[in-house]
Amino acid sequence: MEPRGFHRKLTAILSADVAGYSRLMQDDEAATVKTLEAYKQIISDLVKQHRGRVVDSPGDNLLAEFASVVDAVQCAVSTQKELQARNTELPENRKMQFRIGVNLGDVIEEGERIYGDGVNIAARLESLAEPGGICISKTAFDQIETKLPFGYTYLGEQTVKNIARPVGAYKVLLEPRVTTEAELGKITSPAKSTKTRKIAFACAAVILVVIGVAMTRQLVPDKAPPIEDKIDLRKVAFPVPGKASIAVLPFQNMTGDPQQEYFSDGMAEQIITGLSQSPDIYVTARTSSFAYKGKSLTAQQISDQMGVRYLIEGSVQRDADRVRINVQLIDGRNGNHIWAKHYDHPFEDLFALQDRITMEVMEISNVKLTAEVSGTNLSSRLKHHRPSSLKAYESWLKGVYHFFQRTRHDSIAARQLFEEAIDLDPDFAAAYRNLGFAYLDEIWFRITKSPEKSIELAEQTAQKYAALSPDQPPPYGLLSMINLLKKDTGNAILYGEKAVELNPNDNSHHFTLGLALYSAGRYEEAIINLETALRLAPLRPLHLVNNLAWSYLGTKQHDKAILLWSEVIERNPDYLFAYKGLTAAYGFSGNHEKASWAAENVMRVNPKFSIAIEEEMSQFRDEAFKNRLLDAYRTAGLK
Repeated sequence: MEPRGFHRKLTAILSADVAGYSRLMQDDEAATVKTLEAYKQIISDLVKQHRGRVVDSPGDNLLAEFASVVDAVQCAVSTQKELQARNTELPENRKMQFRIGVNLGDVIEEGERIYGDGVNIAARLESLAEPGGICISKTAFDQIETKLPFGYTYLGEQTVKNIARPVGAYKVLLEPRVTTEAELGKITSPAKSTKTRKIAFACAAVILVVIGVAMTRQLVPDKAPPIEDKIDLRKVAFPVPGKASIAVLPFQNMTGDPQQEYFSDGMAEQIITGLSQSPDIYVTARTSSFAYKGKSLTAQQISDQMGVRYLIEGSVQRDADRVRINVQLIDGRNGNHIWAKHYDHPFEDLFALQDRITMEVMEISNVKLTAEVSGTNLSSRLKHHRPSSLKAYESWLKGVYHFFQRTRHDSIAARQLFEEAIDLDPDFAAAYRNLGFAYLDEIWFRITKSPEKSIELAEQTAQKYAALSPDQPPPYGLLSMINLLKKDTGNAILYGEKAVELNPNDNSHHFTLGLALYSAGRYEEAIINLETALRLAPLRPLHLVNNLAWSYLGTKQHDKAILLWSEVIERNPDYLFAYKGLTAAYGFSGNHEKASWAAENVMRVNPKFSIAIEEEMSQFRDEAFKNRLLDAYRTAGLK
C-alpha cells in the first residue's frame, strides 16, 4: 500500500548536469556560477516551451518531466543546440556543456516532487552521455524512433548503479547522418531487424516529404465521406540558385509567452528583408521559410526541399528593456554549424542590432555588397520597412503576425494594428502596404458592407506607399489584387506578371498571378503559376492548394480538384472555400449525395451564406462557368 499523499504515474523524465563542473568551479567560481544560472534559465525556458515542467534544479543538476517523450527529446535537442551557440562566445576553458538523459518510466509523485527508478534511470543515462550530448533509454526510444527526424546509435544494455536490470541505451545524434550498412546493426534495436528499421525510416521519410506537415485531425460531421487519396504536384525539385542561397527560418520565442510570438517572427522577417537588399544573395520569401514553423525536420530536409545551401535559425528572448538573440548559420548539405553568435542589447538599439546581424551573416557567407547596397547605407535602404517609433514597429509586427493566420478574426485584428502603427508613425511606408492587403481581406472574408469603399482605401494605401518609397518598386502584388477585386482582370494579370518578374522566387507572386489568370478564365495558365507557387512552398499552404483545385475545376478536371479539396478539409475541417468547391465538383460529377454533404458543411461553417452575395462578389469573367457553379449550389440545396 502506498503511503498517503503518494501516487504513481508514467512520465517522461529529463535529467541534466554540467560536465566537468568541479574543474570549472576551481578555475573561476564566480564566473561558473554566473554562467550556470544563465544556462539553467535557458533550459527552464525551453522546458516550458516544450510543455514540460522543471521539478528541481539543485547545484549543477536540473530535473524536468513531460507528458510526452517526443516533447522531452525535442527539448533536449533544442537545449544542446542553444547552449552550443552560447558556448561559441566563451573561452575554451570556460565553455559549459551539459549532459542530458531522457527516460520513460514509472515514478512516485508526492506534491511537486517525483521519485523512483524512473528518475534514477534518467540520471544514470545522463552520466553515459557525452558532454553536449543526449542519451535515452530503450523505453523512450521505442516511443520516438519514427516520430522524430534524428539519428540514433544503440549503445547496448548498460549496467547502471542501483538499478537491478541492465538498461538499453541509445545516443541521440543531433543531426541525422547517412549510415553505413555496418552501422545499421548498431542503431537497430535488438528486438527489431535491420530490414524492419529500414522500412520504418523509409516510411517516415516519405510521409515528411510528400505530405510535408503532420496536421492534427479535427472532427468533421458524421456524414462526411471518406477522405480521397491525395496527390503530390511537386513534380520537380526546386533547383539551387547559382549564387549564395539562404533560408531564414522562424526564430524561436524563448520568452515562454505565446503573446510574444509576433516579436520572434518579426526578427526573422527583418533579417530576410535586410539580406534581400543584396543582388549577390538569394533569400527565400517569408511565405516559404515560415511554412516550417514548429515542424520537426532536419537541416538537410529543409535545405533539400527549399533548394538552398544555407539556413539561418535563431531564438529571441525579450525583457522589458533588453533583447537577447541567438543566431546560427548552418550548412544545409550536412547540418554543420558554420557560425553562431549571441547578442544581448538594449531594446532601444533594436534596428541597429538587426542591421549588424544582417551584415555579419553576409560577411560570414562571403556575400559582397554592391556600391548601391553598402554597409553604410543598408539602414537607409530599409527605412521604408522601419518606423521612427519602436511602438509603431511593435504594432506593425503584431499586425503581420495576425495577417498571416488567415482567419476572419485575425484579419480584423491585423487591420486595426496596421492602422495603429500608422497613427504612431504616419511615414511608416511598409505599414501602408500591409494595410492595403488588410482592406482587401475585408472583401475576401465578407467583412465589409461596401466592397467599393474597401477597394478605395486599399488604393489610397498603395499610393501612399509609393510616395513614401520612391526608390522602391511599386507594390505590384497589392495592385494586382486591387484590380482583381475591381474586376479588371487585364490589369490584375499585368501587375501580377510584373510582381513575378521582380521576384520569380516568391510563391506569393505566382499565387497572385495565378488567381488573376483563373478569374480571367485562363485556367491552364493559372494551373502553371499555382503549381509553381506550390513548388516554392514545399509544405503546401492551404490557400495555394485550394486555388489550384479551383483552377482544375475550371478545366473540368473534377477528380483532381476533389483530391486537392479533400486534402484541404483533412487539414482544416472548417475551410469554407473547399466545401464550396466540393459542392460544385461533386455536382458536376453527378454525385449529388456528396454534393449535398458539402453544401451542408458550407452552411455549417458560414450560416449566412447566400447565392445572391456570391453572384454579386464573383470575380469570374467566364460567365458560363459562373452560371454552372451557381446552378450546382442551388441543386445541392444552397440558397
